[in-house]
Amino acid sequence: MDFWYQLIAGLIIGAIFGFILQRGRFCMNSAFRDIILLKEYKLAKAVAVSLAVLMVGFAIFAFGGVITLNPNSFQPVGAIVGGLVFGIGMVLAAGCASGTTYRVGEGMIGSLVAAIGLTLGAVMASWGVLGDVRIYLRSVVDLGQITLFGEFGALGMILPTMMIIIGLIGIVLMFYFWGWPAIKKKRDANEPLIKTENFKESAFKKGYPWWVTGILIGLILTAGFITFNGVVGITGGWRQIDQWLVLETVIGWAGFIIFGVIIGSFISAIIAKEFKLRAPDGLTLFKQLIGGLLMGFGAITAAGCNITNILGGVPQLSLHSIVAGACIMFGSWIAAYLLFMWRKD
Repeated sequence: MDFWYQLIAGLIIGAIFGFILQRGRFCMNSAFRDIILLKEYKLAKAVAVSLAVLMVGFAIFAFGGVITLNPNSFQPVGAIVGGLVFGIGMVLAAGCASGTTYRVGEGMIGSLVAAIGLTLGAVMASWGVLGDVRIYLRSVVDLGQITLFGEFGALGMILPTMMIIIGLIGIVLMFYFWGWPAIKKKRDANEPLIKTENFKESAFKKGYPWWVTGILIGLILTAGFITFNGVVGITGGWRQIDQWLVLETVIGWAGFIIFGVIIGSFISAIIAKEFKLRAPDGLTLFKQLIGGLLMGFGAITAAGCNITNILGGVPQLSLHSIVAGACIMFGSWIAAYLLFMWRKD
């Protein structure tokens, strides 16, 4: 792709993504961790909505020949180890890859330290001291591109068909169990279903409801796939920025998306008057650095971070991404239990 196309498109997609992340407070660390800590499910519901929208969106444009589906090759050892390490790391870092990145735009120094750790961990696992470990874990077993319905190459149009079916069933079920009760409650209270007054305030200053966040995340990541014919990721972008700074390589769209996310979240935080430079204590900074390192290693070992695997691979019904995503969630639960719940028990 042309450099200027990657620059402009990457910054635009990234900025919109960052704005939505900041307004919706969308972070999979919070989404998964809060399930067991607070019995809170709003962000987890947002993730589910995003997945359904992405399944339908990816499938439609795959049918039209606009994008080419490309699920990860199933490397179970890498998916399990990398996913668990990533999940543990994001709890220590107090944010997943996307959550850490958008919080840099809010002025959180701890998140910047975690992002630096994420980049270093990814570099070490890619071609540094942990490269051999990553190669071993990913090559122990490699079963090829396997989806829930069999080998990717043999499925043809069966895969996008199943993606649409599962995505639409998911949307209907979520509306029935989550949407309809909320609508009924508003009707019983004689409240309007959608508040149309003061749209500017709701769109730019107030936090988005979980369902709005989920839909918008699904739409912008679908747009990203269409724009670059590849899933949007976070860790790969940070690694690309490192290569640009250290090796003077030409930065591409993945790196520009990172800059865009930071710019978008910064603009969102400024408009909502939420930007503030904040730094935690030294111990917390160290913990976030370690968490970032673990996330970087985990993302490269699992062939993707939470965005690449969960919101990129799972909508394609990739068995690798489903396993990696489940292990990211389980890893976050393990870390949350040990850090916040173990002593209370």
